[in-house]
Amino acid sequence: MSRTPDARARDIQTKKIQDNITNVEKHFGDLCQLFAAYVRKSARLRDKADLLVKEVGLYADTETPNLKCGLKNFADQLAKIQDYRQAEVERLEVKVIEPLKAYGNIVKTKREDLKQTQTARNRESKQMQQLERMRQRNPSDRQIISQAESELQRATMDATRTTRQLEETIDDFEKQKIRDIKKILGEFVTVEMAFHAKALEIYTSAYQDIQNVDEEGDLEVFRNSLHPPDYQSRLEIVRANSKLSLNRTGTSMSKSGTMQSRTSSRQRKRDDDEEDEEEDEEEEDDLEEVTDDEH
Repeated sequence: MSRTPDARARDIQTKKIQDNITNVEKHFGDLCQLFAAYVRKSARLRDKADLLVKEVGLYADTETPNLKCGLKNFADQLAKIQDYRQAEVERLEVKVIEPLKAYGNIVKTKREDLKQTQTARNRESKQMQQLERMRQRNPSDRQIISQAESELQRATMDATRTTRQLEETIDDFEKQKIRDIKKILGEFVTVEMAFHAKALEIYTSAYQDIQNVDEEGDLEVFRNSLHPPDYQSRLEIVRANSKLSLNRTGTSMSKSGTMQSRTSSRQRKRDDDEEDEEEDEEEEDDLEEVTDDEH
C-alpha cells in the first residue's frame, strides 16, 4: 500500500530535520575541536613566552647598567602580556569552547526527540499496512477491520502529536543555534580584541623601554671595564713622569742656550778689542812715516 500524502510529507520533513541536526553536530563539533586547538596553541605560546622572559632576565644580569635596566623593563612588560594571554585562554575556554561542547548533549536530545517521532510514524505505517492486509484477507469481518482502523487512528494521532512537538522542538533548536553561534563568535572576537588591545599598549611600553637605553653611557662603562682597576693610577703616574721629564729637558735647554749666548757675547767682545788694537797700531805706523818725511 502506498503511503498517504501527509505521511510522505512528514517523511520529507523528518529527513530535513535529521539532516539539520547532523549538520549542526558535525560543524559545531569541528568548531569546538579547532577552537580548543587554538586555545592550546595560545597556552603553549604563553609558556614559550614565559621562557623568553626568563632568558631576557638572565641576559640582563650580565649586561651594563643601562642595558640591564632596559632589558629588565622589557622582560617585565613581556611578562604582563603573558598574564593577559592566560586570561585570554581562560575566557576562551569558558565563553567559546564550553558552549560549543554543550551542543553535544543538545544534539543528542534532539536526536532522541527525532527518534520518538520516527517511532510514532513507523507505528502508524505499520498499523496502516496491517489494516490493508485485514481488508484484503477478511473484507467481510467488520469487527477486526474496525479494531484495526481504531488502532490506526490512535497511531496517526500519536504520530501527528509527536510531529507537532518535533516541529516546535526543532524550531526552538534552530533559534537557539543561531543565537548561540552569534554569541560564541562574538565572545571570541571580544576576548581577542581585549587581549590584543592590552597587548598593543604593553608592547608599546616595551618598545620604548628598550629604545631608551643609553648607548653612550653603556659604551663608556664597557670601555672602562677593558682596563684593570689600577690602570688609571698607573697611567696618571706615567703621564706625570713624562711631564716632569719634559720640564727638565726644557730647563736644560734654556740654561744651555743662556751659556751659549754669554760665550758668543764674550767672543764678540774679544774680536772687537783685537780690531781696536789693530787700528791703533796702524795709526802709530802712519805717525812714524810722517815724522821720517819731515826729517
